[in-house]
Amino acid sequence: MTIDQRTLTEAGERMTQGTPQSASLGIRLVSVEPGVAAMAVTYRDDLVGDPATGVLAGGVITTLLDHVCGLAVASAAGPVHSTATLDLRIDYMRAAEPGRDIIARAYCYKLTHTIAFVRAAAFEDAEDDPVATAQGAFVLNLTAPKAPDP
Repeated sequence: MTIDQRTLTEAGERMTQGTPQSASLGIRLVSVEPGVAAMAVTYRDDLVGDPATGVLAGGVITTLLDHVCGLAVASAAGPVHSTATLDLRIDYMRAAEPGRDIIARAYCYKLTHTIAFVRAAAFEDAEDDPVATAQGAFVLNLTAPKAPDP
């Protein structure tokens, strides 16, 4: 099933602006296409984990990677009513450069009936020089949402 670009973009905007944590961190949509998503976070002093070095907190990068992986899954799976992170392994490769924005790109490389598998990288300039990499599994909830009780 192919999803139109407008629907993909709307899903990305919901994930960045509709989730309180991502909105407060300033995570923004960079791009989305079927099975591939990119998001970014702008460097801010209040997101620094170690004031002595000026390096972004690891939790900011973790959140960015989790969200971009979820969007890659949603963009690959089609009309999924919800996804949830089952497993997310993050390998921190090096410290983020102080003062620099971080971009994360995720690829959904395998879909089953109930599980999606994703790989991602967070970086400043080049994906082949990552700050962190991630590999995850996400559950696909393909059932219709339950109607609210009257």
